[in-house]
This record gives sequence, C-alpha cells and structure tokens, in this order.
Amino acid sequence: MTVSALSQSYPCRYGAPVIAAVDPAIFSRQYFTHCLECSFCHDQCCSYGVDYDWRVRENLQKHADALETFSGVSRGRWFTGDATPDESMPGGGSDRTAVENGACVFLNRSARGCQIHAYALAAGVDYHDLKSIVDCLFPLTWEGHELGLSEEVLDSSLICLDSGPTVYRGVREELRFYFGDGLVEELDRLEAALRA
Repeated sequence: MTVSALSQSYPCRYGAPVIAAVDPAIFSRQYFTHCLECSFCHDQCCSYGVDYDWRVRENLQKHADALETFSGVSRGRWFTGDATPDESMPGGGSDRTAVENGACVFLNRSARGCQIHAYALAAGVDYHDLKSIVDCLFPLTWEGHELGLSEEVLDSSLICLDSGPTVYRGVREELRFYFGDGLVEELDRLEAALRA
C-alpha cells in the first residue's frame, strides 16, 4: 500500500516530530498491546534499549537521585554515550539507553516492565515527562514526516504480532497526547475509509 498524505501537518506538542503522512498498514497490523498482561514475550521488546530524546533525558536528570534509589541503577549506566543530533526528535536529538545482560538497563529484572515507568507512577509524575517518545509510541514510529510501523513490525521480529488490536488502536491515545485531537480524528477517518 502506498503512503497516505494527510490534509495538513501535525507537529508534536514539543515541536518535533511533525507528521504529514501515514502508512495505512498501521490500521491492519496487530499486536498484543497490553504488555504487562503478556505471559509469553518475557519483555523481548526491551532487549535493545531505546532512543531517548533529549527533552526527557533532561527531565530525567531532575529525578536522577530518586530514580537511582528506586531502580538501583546508577546514572552513569543509563546511556551509551552515543548522542545523536536529530531535528525530528523532541529536544533536538537522542541518546540510546544502555543494554546490560541482554536487556535495557531500565528493565525490571525481578518483575516486569520499565523501571522509569514504574518510578513515574510511584512518584506521581506523568510518565511522558520521563519516558522517550520512541518508547511511548512503540510499535509506531516516524521517518521524516511519515508515521509508520517500527522495524520490529516490518521484519516480524516483534513476538506479540498478529493478536489483539491494530497497532493504531493500541497507540491511539499516545498519538493524541503527542499530536492532538486533530491527528487522531483524521486517522480515525482514514481508518474508517479503508475498512469501508
């Protein structure tokens, strides 16, 4: 299927990225969606770390002492040190979270899930202020101004594919948070037209 141009560009609430087109495959590919209810993936999607936009990296530093205590992971172990300027990322670039023993350094190895997310919930902080946009939108992503499927969906390596809601439906409210009601309303119309 070809990419569908949207009626206008939709900038992220932080200025970048900006979405102007969409891969219609987001409306048909499915994934399990409810990560912590999964009993079969063993947090496989946390195996590689994640690109961490500079906007939330800066916020994370404000919580560094408390997050170190909460997670047991010292701040010197958080990132690979490979800072990459990128105007399509909030804050103008990203770092990558470090991987230790085959998983993101922030994976809760004694239970499940992301320790940054768990910390945000425990501290009463909006997780969007501490977690990367890449993480929150997964398994959606963007390339230039195009919203589409993450590589793990395209190459079928995401273990929870083909059951549950569509990728779009699974991440719809995250899209609303970052890009607003207008984008979601337009994507809803496009989804309905494709199903008609």
